[in-house]
Amino acid sequence: MTILVTGGSKCGKSSFAERILEGFPGRKIYIATMQPFGEDAIEAIERHRRMRAGKGFETVERYTDMGSAVLPEGCAVLLECMGNLCANEMFSGEGCADPAERIITGIRSLAERTAELVIVTNQVGSDGIAYPEGTADYIRVLGLINAGISAFADSVIECVYGIPLVLKGDMPC
Repeated sequence: MTILVTGGSKCGKSSFAERILEGFPGRKIYIATMQPFGEDAIEAIERHRRMRAGKGFETVERYTDMGSAVLPEGCAVLLECMGNLCANEMFSGEGCADPAERIITGIRSLAERTAELVIVTNQVGSDGIAYPEGTADYIRVLGLINAGISAFADSVIECVYGIPLVLKGDMPC
């Protein structure tokens, strides 16, 4: 089962994603995509680790190339988040020609190798503001990624003010 959880900033999507996997009986892997650049990022990473403490997740830090992630058989994965992964793939300097395709293919590979895959993404680009070229390109690519994952996901859930709304499929929990 593949579930995409989307929403705006601080809307409850991360907490909801964790709840989906609460009762999973096997190993639960949390793939963290935020790179520890600067004090703010390091503090956010530590805050996220504290919030997950005691919930049974094993944390794996992976910043790019999800398709080659090594995972235990039959595990559940919570991948957070597509916004960071997109930025990492686009701006890491490795020069990926088509970051949207690389990410979508990598996520599809994860979905085929896990019992449950819950992906947290961000809803960007709906504010109608004109952005500089690099930011506009990032918004476009993340939109392509979200649409690509939504196409094969079993469920797509949008969190609005802490309320999960089903956009596709069934409510997973």
